[in-house]
Amino acid sequence: MRIIAIVNQKGGCGKTTVSINLASSLAEAGRKTLLVDMDPQSHCAVGLAVPEEQIEQSIYDVLISRSRNEPIKLTEILWQISDKLELAPASIDLSAFEQQMSGIAERQSCLKNVLAELDGEFDYAIIDCPPAVGLLTFNALRAATDVIVPVETGYFALHGLSKQLETLSVLCERYSQQVEVRVLASMYDVRTKMAREIMGELRTHFAAKMFTTTVNFNTKLKEASSFGQPISEYDPSSKGHVDFRSLAEEVIELEAKQQRHQIVNSLSGQLAAISSTADELMAAAKPAIRAVQAPKTEKPERIADSSSVERAEKLSANGDIDARLSDYYGVRQINDAMVFVTLYPRAKSVQVAGDFNNWQPSKTVMHKVGKSGVWQTKLKLPAGRYRYRLVVDGQWQQDPYNEQTESNPFGGFNSILKVK
Repeated sequence: MRIIAIVNQKGGCGKTTVSINLASSLAEAGRKTLLVDMDPQSHCAVGLAVPEEQIEQSIYDVLISRSRNEPIKLTEILWQISDKLELAPASIDLSAFEQQMSGIAERQSCLKNVLAELDGEFDYAIIDCPPAVGLLTFNALRAATDVIVPVETGYFALHGLSKQLETLSVLCERYSQQVEVRVLASMYDVRTKMAREIMGELRTHFAAKMFTTTVNFNTKLKEASSFGQPISEYDPSSKGHVDFRSLAEEVIELEAKQQRHQIVNSLSGQLAAISSTADELMAAAKPAIRAVQAPKTEKPERIADSSSVERAEKLSANGDIDARLSDYYGVRQINDAMVFVTLYPRAKSVQVAGDFNNWQPSKTVMHKVGKSGVWQTKLKLPAGRYRYRLVVDGQWQQDPYNEQTESNPFGGFNSILKVK
């Protein structure tokens, strides 16, 4: 089952509209779909004409029941909306969930455990998250295989999106979870200049992580919600229905691409194993040949002592940094320690977060050396391969002086270091 969390800590960006209509469109495409409402406002039930007074039990009761040793199955509280669509409704009780679960172990995995019991019964689960970063959102992210961030093309869109992606990055890195994150432009009004400019900025900064589909501003979508219907039922000929049908098709196609990618990776791994075995057999069959190594050329060390720092500061003062910066900055192994060195003249704090400290930057603080903005720290790490990022004045970023990187699920890059 593919689990998609609809997340944005900013309200008014159309999360519930996206949740309801994406779930309905996936069901319309023949996929068995579950819509899970994790917002205490319970707008999914309102938007699908489920009478609030008839909801005897909600997702809250299912999540809390395990901590009381009286487990309730999710199937007991589901409402059937259509042949392929079912709803797990919310209730105002969800607002007390964080307080009720205080001190409970693995409280952030309650929803993940509940949905795991339904694996195989549904093709998709769509989770409508509240407009806040708390335990309810944590539960959705822990359960999710994918995250969609709907962004209205309004004035504060770019700022809010950057904050949201940073939050997602921190949460997923904290739990070592790989999630596919994509941005969806919603409530787009092509008639306004500001919307067009913001759309251009979104495409520039997040092109690789944006859906091709755009949900345009459409009054029919609001009318459909007020009548308690998804747009596919209220007005199948509307532009809103076309947009969400296109989004559902794109979501399904992305899953197919991921499956093909996994198959290719699996085949590549098998071929690599076969090739490695063949190499071992060839090596065993041939007589040993003694290799003669060419003399090593000494390379300048990166910063590892005070004299190196002084050389780096002189380079900075003389303006000759661009040509030789990589000789002195980055990360390298010196004896039994990994030495991190970077240059941020205006920074007030520089920290390192990575696999080695559970992605908690406060555990690895870099210290400023001299007055030119050089920062340095040392770590003793067991042999292995590690991912890390720098946190400069609270902003997460890759190490600009380390060429070894790999992409992360949030459209950015993690830096890589190897300890021998």
